[in-house]
This record gives sequence, structure tokens and C-alpha cells, in this order.
Amino acid sequence: MTHSLQTVVYTAHTHVTGGRAGTGRSSDGAIDVALSTPGSNKPGTNPEQLFGIGWSACFIGALGFAAQELKVKLPADTAVDAEVNLGKTAAGEYQLAVKLDVKLPGIDEATRRQLVEKAHQTCPYSRMTRGDVDVEIVT
Repeated sequence: MTHSLQTVVYTAHTHVTGGRAGTGRSSDGAIDVALSTPGSNKPGTNPEQLFGIGWSACFIGALGFAAQELKVKLPADTAVDAEVNLGKTAAGEYQLAVKLDVKLPGIDEATRRQLVEKAHQTCPYSRMTRGDVDVEIVT
């Protein structure tokens, strides 16, 4: 099922050359990074690291919306640690699997569960990957 946009809130423009061993930059100059293949020990980041950072930041935003809805104050030190695994399927295709470790200090378990469930339903990264990427969320 696809979800067509009715309103565009923001558009990111990026430019990459050289693939995993190249460079990437954003049109506004906020990002200008060297890229490297995972495990190569060469300077630079890789798409899996960037994806983990992007998803984590988005997920914290979704937690904020969930907290407003539940009338809960989100802790200032809320954090998400992402583990993005790149591997191969039984068919030999490259695929991602993700584990998000959500840190909500001082929030009771039942409320944490509600916040995480709501955030996972509304976060665009979560919705984008649903059904295509194995995702584990722990708190």
C-alpha cells in the first residue's frame, strides 16, 4: 500500500558521488561527508549509520507527539540507540534489520510501552519500513 503526499512539509536535497566509497552532501551545506564501506576501516560514514541516526531522530519526534497526546512529559534525556544490520537473505539479497533501543528514563513500563507503540505507528521511518524490514524495539 502506498501513501501519496497531499502536502509536502519539507524536501531534503542531497548529492552523492562514488557510492559507498564516495562523498555525500546536502544542498544547504549542513552535511558534507566522506562515505566508506562498512568494515573497511576507511575514513567516513556509511548509509546504515546515517539511516540509524535519521530513524532515531524521527522516532524521538514521534515520541514527543505521543507524549503530548498522552499528556506525559517526555524526559529531557530521552534517547534512541539504533542498531542497523546489513546482511543477506536466504535468497542472497542484501537486506536491513533494525533494533531500536528506546531510553525513557523515569517513565513507568506501561506508559513507555504506550509511547513506543504510538511512536512506531506514526514515525514515517517506521511506517516506511513496515513489512519490509525486521524491526525490534526494546525499552
